[in-house]
Amino acid sequence: MATIAPTKPVTVAFPKDDVIATLVAELIEVAKAEAQVRGIPLPPDKPKIIKAPIPMDSLSVVDTLCALEPVVGFELRESIVRTGGYSSIEAALEHLVPKIERVWIHKKGSKP
Repeated sequence: MATIAPTKPVTVAFPKDDVIATLVAELIEVAKAEAQVRGIPLPPDKPKIIKAPIPMDSLSVVDTLCALEPVVGFELRESIVRTGGYSSIEAALEHLVPKIERVWIHKKGSKP
């Protein structure tokens, strides 16, 4: 008689690249709007925009979290966004991505 081993649950790794790509796309739009309102010249290319010192308020950044719902598969709480916002897209990514990953691991139970 053969013994059938139980199947392992399928674990999915944190979609870090997709989270970053989605956040960057959304945050660039926020940065463009902020730069226009504040009269800040916007660098010509994406890598420089990401590093540019363009302040983004927390409410604008909270709005970007909705774009991540299809990527992560659940709603993200606005509390993961730093009160007061961020000084650049790069600063936002450095703060948000690890927090989103921790929430992912808590909800999905999988590590990268």
